[in-house]
Amino acid sequence: MTGVGRGVSYDIVLQQGSGTLVDQYGGLVGTVATFVVAFLAVYYVGRVVLVRVLDGVLERRGFDEAVRSLGGKVMGGTALVLAIAIAFTVVGYGSVLAAFATLAGALSLAVGFALQDLIANFVSGLFILKDKPFTIGDQIEWGEMSGRVEDIDLRVTRVRSGNNELVTVPNSELTGNAVTNPAAYDRHQERFTLDVDLDQSIDEVRDTILAEAKRVGDILTDPAPEVDVTELGDETVSLETKYWIGDPRDADAAGIRSSLIQAIKEQFESRERMRPADD
Repeated sequence: MTGVGRGVSYDIVLQQGSGTLVDQYGGLVGTVATFVVAFLAVYYVGRVVLVRVLDGVLERRGFDEAVRSLGGKVMGGTALVLAIAIAFTVVGYGSVLAAFATLAGALSLAVGFALQDLIANFVSGLFILKDKPFTIGDQIEWGEMSGRVEDIDLRVTRVRSGNNELVTVPNSELTGNAVTNPAAYDRHQERFTLDVDLDQSIDEVRDTILAEAKRVGDILTDPAPEVDVTELGDETVSLETKYWIGDPRDADAAGIRSSLIQAIKEQFESRERMRPADD
């Protein structure tokens, strides 16, 4: 009889203990489950909808694959933060979310000041990739510097200088200043100035230059080369020669100029040798 009474008492205590555990932790389990379900639902929908919408917008606006991929990663991170925020709100932890938002705002402000140059270069890189003021292989000029573009990154552009040095240029420097791109079109005009003595015939010199320009096969005939008088000095006259070449990325601009100037010089020397000596 006594043993039965003890067994009944043990069962009663066990039932009371189980009920206490359910009362203490049942609400927490439900809250965690609700948080997880809300987080997963919002994150999944955000990843599927936001990333696809952004990718479609960027594609219609002409952004290349690199920018679209980067945009997808940023939007994926945004979906993650949004899912956490909505999940906290659903389970009733708005105060935690508000405190988190305040802390995140302060951290964002501090990080923004610390990384403002990096962010400016990053945004400039997006504009370069979108607007394409130059592409890899183009010979560009900015400020007092020039070189051939080797690589375009989201933070910097790498340029090979004329003396074979690698110049790493922050993208904000290229978007904040004028950049000359001679290879932007399918042909390019080259110029050089020649000083001749006052006693020489301008027409004769002009005819010689134009004749030699026709012999250089890489110089275009349409538009035709031109020779203009640009300055009259005390002892010389300055003649500017203008001619067109094809795509600078394919044509050897420096080699063409050198060949033309050398041919002109040799022609003048041969005429000087053929001229009779003064009595």
